[in-house]
Amino acid sequence: MPESTPIIILHRPQLGENIGSVARVMLNFGLTKLRLIDPRDGWPNPAADPLSAGAFEAGVEVTVFETADQALADLQLVLAATARPRGMEKPVTDATGGAAQIQQCGLASGVLFGAENHGLPSELVGLADMIMTYPVNPAFASLNLAQAVGVFCASWGASEGAVGRWEGEKAGVEPPAPKEDLIRMFEHLEDELERAGYFYPADKTALMKTNIRNAFIRGDWTMQEVRTFRGAIKALALGRGKARVKRED
Repeated sequence: MPESTPIIILHRPQLGENIGSVARVMLNFGLTKLRLIDPRDGWPNPAADPLSAGAFEAGVEVTVFETADQALADLQLVLAATARPRGMEKPVTDATGGAAQIQQCGLASGVLFGAENHGLPSELVGLADMIMTYPVNPAFASLNLAQAVGVFCASWGASEGAVGRWEGEKAGVEPPAPKEDLIRMFEHLEDELERAGYFYPADKTALMKTNIRNAFIRGDWTMQEVRTFRGAIKALALGRGKARVKRED
């Protein structure tokens, strides 16, 4: 893990389920270092496993500290996640800005989150270099611990240029078929339509063919799609011939 990849730090987390959920969302966005400061129910905590979805086995490493001083000792940049104004003269950022700051500085960094029931104590926020806050609805500022961590993790993933599963799949999609192969497909289709008597009246044939080609061109066909469609045309043509023979019999 690069030195600048942030460490997620939970101060006195209460529920093992929340710790498991935090690990799960972390790994989704490529973060693997999790520190716990004086967890209420101790660690390891079997309640964390079901909601982690296997994140601990898949790479999230947990280190437990008795005090915040110990957990922060080796870090050079610390962001404190808090929704409450503290009256402190500190830079304030959001998740996107926090992720960018960590990425740009290249320092050993951590993002500090408070306990489920009361958040971070002011003395701990005082040790942070920056305050990170989210633009939540002021009438309902009620993110749980894993959700709060997830907002930052998603911003970190975006700052790293990570792509989602769908974007990754799209990146591996076969490129569009060459025009030569599309033209052959059009000619194949048009020949069969001609045999079926589709082009009527004759003076409209050219326009009808152009309209068909325009519709297909918009599909950005791949070679596999061209092959599949030509196979379908052939099957329909053979089926039509069989039906004709049967009727003649």
